[in-house]
Amino acid sequence: MNLQNNRFINSIVSALPIAGKTIVWLLKIIIPVSLAVSLLQYWGVIAVIADFLSPAFSVIGLPGESAIVFISSIFLSLYAPIAIIATLGLDMREITILALMCLISHNMIVETAIQKKTGSSAIIMFVLRIVTSFVSAYILHLLLPRETVSHVIIEETVLFSNLFEMLIFWVKSAGWLIFKITIIVSGLMILQNMLKEYNLLNQISKIFLPFMKVFGLSPDSSFLWFVSQTLGLTYGSAVMIESVEKKEISRENANLLNYHIAINHSMLEDTLLFVAIGVSAGWIMLPRLIIAFVIVWIVRLILHYKKK
Repeated sequence: MNLQNNRFINSIVSALPIAGKTIVWLLKIIIPVSLAVSLLQYWGVIAVIADFLSPAFSVIGLPGESAIVFISSIFLSLYAPIAIIATLGLDMREITILALMCLISHNMIVETAIQKKTGSSAIIMFVLRIVTSFVSAYILHLLLPRETVSHVIIEETVLFSNLFEMLIFWVKSAGWLIFKITIIVSGLMILQNMLKEYNLLNQISKIFLPFMKVFGLSPDSSFLWFVSQTLGLTYGSAVMIESVEKKEISRENANLLNYHIAINHSMLEDTLLFVAIGVSAGWIMLPRLIIAFVIVWIVRLILHYKKK
């Protein structure tokens, strides 16, 4: 019994320093970016940029004002663009197209930094996600039935009477985010250590091995792919970074995995956020899976010919 208790306690104790290091690193990126975007929204800068980009959005079947949703998603988590969507009065067809774009290109400052730390080029990942967002949106615009229209709940935009009021709102939001990141990242690292300690990690990984072969990914990507699909890049970053640093997965295989999860990650939580406002899960899940599949095999083909 004492041996079992020691294994359990060691799993927790050894996880906390790694989790703490990752939490600090994440918050150094997230907090300044969040504050900067909040200030830019308050001063109307993002609205000006959105107006400039509106012609590009008309090509993919979206009104000009939807550009502000996409721009917000690039810098922030999906909660921000969803809140903005509810104020625009878009029909469900437009929301579905916009949802797919946001699911591919959200929280990119943080997530590309994570992918850079795990062996990929931040510039390539950033450009890949932006380009893929527009390409997938255009294809969905062509395929999505015109009758996919229904009303969506319209909510009031949060307006601030002065800068101080906006900053108070931001501090409260940031405080909740810090708490959430601390709990989830710490819990995930403890869980990973326990799975390793009790030799369960390999068993979980084996379940997803057939999917890895289909997606063109290495067998040692299995657990990290599972983490990215259930918890996403931000909350799963500690596990991913540690796996690369401990050479549990090679940087080459981690880079290949990053091409997949750049397009397709957090299939559970992120998808449900949009399903909750009426978006059909199929239209925002299948395109990401298919595009991620195609991109990884294209990258594998390019790398194969480069080696020759």
